[in-house]
Amino acid sequence: MKIFTELDRAYPDVKTFLEHDSIFQLVVAVILSAQCTDERVNIVTRNLFSKYNTPEDFADCSLSELEDIIRGVGLFRAKASNLKKMAAIIRDEYHNEVPNSWEDLIKLPGVGRKTANVILAVGFGLPGLGVDTHVHRVSNRLGLVRTKSPYKTELELKMIYAQKHWGKLHHLLIYHGRQVCTSRKPKCDNCILYKHCERVLEPLK
Repeated sequence: MKIFTELDRAYPDVKTFLEHDSIFQLVVAVILSAQCTDERVNIVTRNLFSKYNTPEDFADCSLSELEDIIRGVGLFRAKASNLKKMAAIIRDEYHNEVPNSWEDLIKLPGVGRKTANVILAVGFGLPGLGVDTHVHRVSNRLGLVRTKSPYKTELELKMIYAQKHWGKLHHLLIYHGRQVCTSRKPKCDNCILYKHCERVLEPLK
């Protein structure tokens, strides 16, 4: 818990960087964030959400128009297709309400483990620990885990930390990974975790 405590003290107000006004918008934003920066996603969604807000909007919109709007994110064609399919399922099977169970979320097109965890934690305040490249990298560098995949990192972190800390840990590790423990040239000399870190700096494979 020393690492969690130090990070929480340093970044007490950290939260998701993705802009959204509803749980459904959160789902859309997280799907768009795959292989894309949050900053770029926010630029795209400001325009996107001014046109489309609800599951009905996305399910009924033109696929080509949706592709044009989100063209600024990577894999935009696949993401546009998934967004329309996901929205139609939420409209038709869940009465326009985003489901709040892991089993239902993971079945939605475009929703993988990371996305489902983020939706549970950020959208519903339920236990969820999304593992992206930052969480995976920082956790391994610190020596919290010794894993080769985000999936295994997620499972091991969930064994180390109590459920009540999962959501906050996700945000803390992401923020630290962006600001200090960067992919290239990590700022080890200015790191608050220096005395706790095992500094496993070889490339992850």
